[in-house]
Amino acid sequence: MENFLELDFKISPVEPGRELLIAMLSGIGYDSFQETNDGVKAYILEEDFDEAEVTGLHLFQSGEFEIQYEKDKLANKNWNEEWESNYEPIFIDDKIHIRAPFHKSDPTFQYEILITPKMSFGTGHHQTTRLMSRLMLEMDFEGKTVLDMGTGTGVLAILAEKLKAKSVVAIDNFEWAVESTIENYESNQCSTIEALHGDAKLIEGMKFDIVLANINRNVLMQDMAAYLATLPSGGLLLLSGFFERDFDKLNTQAEKLGARLYNKTTEDKWMSCCFQKL
Repeated sequence: MENFLELDFKISPVEPGRELLIAMLSGIGYDSFQETNDGVKAYILEEDFDEAEVTGLHLFQSGEFEIQYEKDKLANKNWNEEWESNYEPIFIDDKIHIRAPFHKSDPTFQYEILITPKMSFGTGHHQTTRLMSRLMLEMDFEGKTVLDMGTGTGVLAILAEKLKAKSVVAIDNFEWAVESTIENYESNQCSTIEALHGDAKLIEGMKFDIVLANINRNVLMQDMAAYLATLPSGGLLLLSGFFERDFDKLNTQAEKLGARLYNKTTEDKWMSCCFQKL
């Protein structure tokens, strides 16, 4: 059996440092991550580990973050199996049940989403996924065209289809996320989702009724104009991946771009909000 290394990164500030670090590590061969309170644990085959590649990442050199890590050789066992054994199903307001294939189905929930975890983020456990899901449950998706930016494992795209969206385009800049989304929408018998690899440049000229973007504050600020450009007057933009303290900046940006606050909700200092294009 192959040997893996675990790199336990501590980074300050944690956000957006953690997400930036995951993106950079993904580019040098790391494809399994576990979020921690003060950073992230990343996993790689021992034979593929290159310390110079890690310390040479821009995040270590930028001066914007304090970052350190400890390296540990993992016991020789099936770590994906270990991860699965500790993966818990998610319940959102007694309406949504997000589970893995090895969990029992529960027909008492209105919506059930099947997600294969694979030791990656985007499995529905983060507060922002719950916040976005709650706002989505309050909206009318029937017959609407939807964009899910930063789709991760496709949870929100799948929920949009279950809420009777006409079509859903799910985009992520990680190839593994696109592959995971395709696998998961097939597992959920979805038929209206198209998963694409790319970023906000990809949506130029596209049109949607609703845009979902659960990413991070910096990307949301940078790409908000592109998101709003795809919407008609009255179209809705749902954002998350940021803390309550960042809301004023996002709200000011939205107002400058011709949108107004429509709804918002919070959990553990995380926030999700919905803007309506004027």
